[in-house]
Amino acid sequence: MLSPQKNVRKELNAASVLKKVMADHFYELNRASKAGSPKIAWCTSVGPAELLRGMGFLVYYPENHGAMLGATRMASDLIPYANAIGYSPDICSYLTSDIGAYLQKKTPLTKSYGIESIPRPDVLVFNTNQCRDVQDWFSWYAREFKVPVFGIHTHRGIQTLHEYQVADIARQIRDMTPELEKISGQKFDRERFRDSIRLSRRTSHLWRACLESAAAVPAPWTFFDATIHMGPAVVARGTPAGVDYYEILLNELNDRIQNKIAAVEGEKHRLYWEGMPIWGKLRPLSDQFASLRSSVVASTYCNSWIFDQLDPDRPFESMAAAYTELFIVRDETYKERYIRDCFERYRFDGIIFHDAKTCPNNSNNRYGMPDRLGRALNIPTLVINGDLNDLRCYSEEQTRTNIEAFIEQLDEMGK
Repeated sequence: MLSPQKNVRKELNAASVLKKVMADHFYELNRASKAGSPKIAWCTSVGPAELLRGMGFLVYYPENHGAMLGATRMASDLIPYANAIGYSPDICSYLTSDIGAYLQKKTPLTKSYGIESIPRPDVLVFNTNQCRDVQDWFSWYAREFKVPVFGIHTHRGIQTLHEYQVADIARQIRDMTPELEKISGQKFDRERFRDSIRLSRRTSHLWRACLESAAAVPAPWTFFDATIHMGPAVVARGTPAGVDYYEILLNELNDRIQNKIAAVEGEKHRLYWEGMPIWGKLRPLSDQFASLRSSVVASTYCNSWIFDQLDPDRPFESMAAAYTELFIVRDETYKERYIRDCFERYRFDGIIFHDAKTCPNNSNNRYGMPDRLGRALNIPTLVINGDLNDLRCYSEEQTRTNIEAFIEQLDEMGK
């Protein structure tokens, strides 16, 4: 086996700004929750946030809270409480850990920000483009808080996005508007809505540029950095804060490229991560890859918040297209073509597939894709078994050994 070297991923200076952006987001929600104003909408991570912001709501994202539960390793202890009220251990562990946390009156917001509880919703809005679990997740909270819930039901298995699909989703978004007006107590302001779309588009373009900076050799940052720094792309899109943050981050990444500053010193291998992060093991995995002089330079997960279609002149239709062309809703043919295109851009040596036990929609190793892509690109692939939040599904020792063997294989192949 390889003898790992003491080598760690270089942290980004923008991290201090990131902490303030995220803190401001949660403090604003906490103040509103206590005061009862402005109104708060809960939204799925790739839901119609721009419409909600355009109608004066503050927006809270339970999936972001679920990721925090995973990253702080609170999730595995809390999931059984959701299981006890009938939610299967096999369904999304964001859902089960979040509901478990609510039942136990626990949140990572307390340790990080001194906030006692998640904000109370005035309305919940989901989009099933990620999965059907969000519908059940949000419906549970709608019953718990006795507030309305609205949903967008997205087409799946898409190879080419058709106009009838865009028109259907646009209609669903538009149809929410009168009901949301009643809850917000404000008339729909089309200009404010368009401004939110404009800011989201700019945030998206900057986020894309940040991610694509990893095509440089050596890569200025890694997938493990991106999973943390994507926070504002989720919670601050549609706001000036998202734009301001990614301008700062992109400048730092470009400076690293210009000065040949590598995220992983002595970068030897470049890898692609397919699937969800293992939130509770980001640091150990990052350190292991760095010690093996391997940069995980790209992923499908972080690209989920790139919305090129957004257009303030066609707000409803462009939102519908942007949120319905996600990787997760596409068919296998599209997904394989997408990863082949990523290979041309990032020139990675191998692909790591994460088979997340409770997230079948984001586990793309189950129908032969690793073998097909491995043959097509002439590179090796590795499947890691685990989960996004439930660390009981993850063997650290087995994963560490498999990664070491995989990198050793790359060495032997001369990759």
